[in-house]
Amino acid sequence: MSDFHVSLKKVVDDSYDIAIGAALAESLKNDLLDGLLGKIQRFAIVTDDLVKPLYADQIAALLSEAGFETEIFAIPHGEKNKTRENKAWLEDAMLSRGFRRDCGVIAVGGGVVTDLAGFTAGTFGRGVPFVNYATTLLAAADASVGGKTAVDTPLATNLIGLFYQPKKVYIDVKAWETLPERELRSGLAETIKHACMADADFFSYLEAHLDTLLSVSRQGSAQEREAQSAVCMYVAEKNCQIKYQVVEQDEKETTGMREILNLGHTVGRAVETVSDYRLLHGEAVAIGLMFQARLGEKGGYLSAGEVSRMKALLEKAGLPVEIPGYIDREALVKKLYTDKKVRNGAIRFVFQKGIGQMMRFEDGSYARAVSETEVRSVL
Repeated sequence: MSDFHVSLKKVVDDSYDIAIGAALAESLKNDLLDGLLGKIQRFAIVTDDLVKPLYADQIAALLSEAGFETEIFAIPHGEKNKTRENKAWLEDAMLSRGFRRDCGVIAVGGGVVTDLAGFTAGTFGRGVPFVNYATTLLAAADASVGGKTAVDTPLATNLIGLFYQPKKVYIDVKAWETLPERELRSGLAETIKHACMADADFFSYLEAHLDTLLSVSRQGSAQEREAQSAVCMYVAEKNCQIKYQVVEQDEKETTGMREILNLGHTVGRAVETVSDYRLLHGEAVAIGLMFQARLGEKGGYLSAGEVSRMKALLEKAGLPVEIPGYIDREALVKKLYTDKKVRNGAIRFVFQKGIGQMMRFEDGSYARAVSETEVRSVL
């Protein structure tokens, strides 16, 4: 027998910029003209049926006028459409229209679109470059940093995917004005999660400025619009900053630290799925945040006063804080075992340490096993 060593060591720089501002389509066009994606001239614009007439059509027209070739591919909106089937449809549609390895992908929309488009870009032609143009508060908080791309399956959420970083992200806070009120409130859950997880001062800021953020769709005075813009910009920047501090230290979930970004998601994702997506992602995460807080209070990680502050802020945001009565509790417990933090068949939770910090346990891990009995005690 003989051995032949294949040495493929390389250093990869996946750094990218995030542009935060209002109405950034022109900035996207100029960046592409300046070579953001090299010499690529053909782009697949991936969006959904709601965002297409609001933003994707405009971006496609702008790029076409600049000399680029664009085609729009729109999936139905909603989390239940982030599937392998829609990824296959998108790939087949791109192939049938002549897209090959010399193309780029532009995701225009919320987290479902950026997840699906990023995953497709990472596998199409074994990887083509892509950019995200985030139009929702949820995408600004959750999808703009980290490079996680994935689809859901009937058995589990986000377990089929890959780490694939965009070349640039655009967070268009002006687009928040067109969000339905329920979507805007849903987007706040990930923002509140970040504050609970890493920044007590940011939590206090949200308590003081939440009403201003929630008023962005209303026509007000110039002074009111200026205040709204300032709050939106600050919230977007803080979300990116907090998530980046975690991702920088554990980009591909090798040390376990990145698990803290799943705060509220163990029960949240299960509730979302068992509800058959009657609950929006942020609504389910809000329920999950309160579940871990109450479980954490039992473990001595949070005080009753801190749990009350969380409940009050989530309710002020118009988010649910209890598991709906129509949720089958046994189905929910069963679904918890499909969570990606499960190890050796044990359900694991990450917990807050008060407001603004996370628990790190004696073995150095950020999550601990929780028995089904403990879960049922709060359920």
